[in-house]
Amino acid sequence: MKFIYTWLIRLVSSLCYFRKKKNVYYLMSYSNNLHLIKRIAATLPNDQKLVVWYNPRVLVAAYDLKAFGIETIPLHKNWWFILRQIPRLMTARVLFCDNYYSLLAGLVRPKTKMKIVQLWHADGSIKRFGWKNPRNLQKSFLQRRRHQQVYNQFDEFLLSSPQMGSIFKESFALKRAKLLPMGSPRSDRLFSNKWLTQVQKRVYLAAPELKNKRVILYAPTFRRTGQINPPLGTIAALTADPDAIVAIKLYQEVDRSQLHLDQLHQERVKIYDEFSTTDLMTVADTFVTDYSSYAFDYSLMGGQRQAIFYMYDLDDFKKVPGIQPDFQAWLPTAPITTPQELAVAICQQQSTDFTTFNQMWNTYNDGHVYQRVLDRYVLATNHKGA
Repeated sequence: MKFIYTWLIRLVSSLCYFRKKKNVYYLMSYSNNLHLIKRIAATLPNDQKLVVWYNPRVLVAAYDLKAFGIETIPLHKNWWFILRQIPRLMTARVLFCDNYYSLLAGLVRPKTKMKIVQLWHADGSIKRFGWKNPRNLQKSFLQRRRHQQVYNQFDEFLLSSPQMGSIFKESFALKRAKLLPMGSPRSDRLFSNKWLTQVQKRVYLAAPELKNKRVILYAPTFRRTGQINPPLGTIAALTADPDAIVAIKLYQEVDRSQLHLDQLHQERVKIYDEFSTTDLMTVADTFVTDYSSYAFDYSLMGGQRQAIFYMYDLDDFKKVPGIQPDFQAWLPTAPITTPQELAVAICQQQSTDFTTFNQMWNTYNDGHVYQRVLDRYVLATNHKGA
């Protein structure tokens, strides 16, 4: 079915190959670039249009954009969607992506008139992805070919650091794509004290129990069903400080019926589904994660904050999906693997020095990336030379 879907896109896009290119499209799987999307919409000339295709998992973000006056369309894999939306997509002069999108494998486009830009959804990466994930190498020839067809569609990558550029090259087997040292647009808000204060006020209004408390945020990376429960003793370790509140943030896709909720039956522990991970990071004094890319955002929030990398299944993760080989040399704190070590780190409450970490991973993030993106892709008069 996936290959029929790809070939149908190829057919429809070929028929629409010569459509006039003037609009901007955005493929959205993550809700962390809403500010950029709104600024693009506000900056576009009146004769150009911004359209956002969104993964249904970010429906709330899509409603936010819709309220702002931006057209949003759910991204579905069916024939009706292809026949209605691919012709519209072929009017794009710029197509922004924040993830891997299989529909790109079949897209036939004039590269001199339509540019596909990969913004990605993270400033750095602890986990491996693309061809560096052993699971992808085990797929069939046709599946691997389709993956590379998607990777080859990207014309430009916006980079937060040279390190991330090297990872993209290896992970996507890039040959011709441009790696641009422009920074990550999603990081701009993290440099704004006004934005941080506004988010904190909103969090405290909805969750007053977090105000004037030490907040320990536990936000593990996504795991498949059967792997989502941490070792027994983890929650007890997180609550080792009797004066702290433990906020837990899980991925939306986590099957809550598989959670061992007996660990969570404590007064000072709560799962906060109503907030994003970024929202909770703004009020977190201690951020406990494992391989999550949110650590690269947390490092930019300033103040005396503590980061703990609780990698209890490190040996398994080294195999699949894989870990960047030199990660222990650049993590701002050494990883810990047992609940006992976690409890000690919680009680020590030692602030983390992110200076070297940010020099390596947030090299080009300076709070001015929005403007560089607008200058290059929206305001430039000569779009061919942009």
